[in-house]
Amino acid sequence: MQIYLDLFIVFFKIGLFGFGGGYAMLPLIQHEVVSEPHKWLSMADFTDIVAISQMTPGPIAINSATYVGYTVSGSVWGAVVATFAVCLPPLVIMLLISKFYLRFRENHYMEMIFAGLKPAIIGLITAAALTLMNSHNFIDYKSIVIFVAVFIATLFKIDPIKLIIVAGISGIVLY
Repeated sequence: MQIYLDLFIVFFKIGLFGFGGGYAMLPLIQHEVVSEPHKWLSMADFTDIVAISQMTPGPIAINSATYVGYTVSGSVWGAVVATFAVCLPPLVIMLLISKFYLRFRENHYMEMIFAGLKPAIIGLITAAALTLMNSHNFIDYKSIVIFVAVFIATLFKIDPIKLIIVAGISGIVLY
């Protein structure tokens, strides 16, 4: 029963402070489940969960919470608790913001708050990208070539679905 309470507290905290969307939440999730204080998963397990979360439909933070909850607890209830906990704070915050936003959107202080959040969100997304750049994902020069090719292709605005398919086929052929 303690694991469910721990999962709820951890993912509630992630949902509460995870501004910027799913990719911005990944460093928070990684810190809580791989690093201190819980060490529930290895970095390799976390990387696998992130990859699966990216491939499945839905927001990456919610998918990650679901998979971590299931993996850590070994039951569907762990997945339900973690998913509910990560969704609850944004739901409450959005209800409160939507109630007051129209009234205060021209307020100078609100503009300053949103201006301050933008660089923090970019920093969290960058931290998520850097977290995933490790020896578990880049195992040899072939994986680096696939990464660089896909990265360059995104600069030319090539359809991401096509890039995922080509990268998957390249992985099958090269490995």
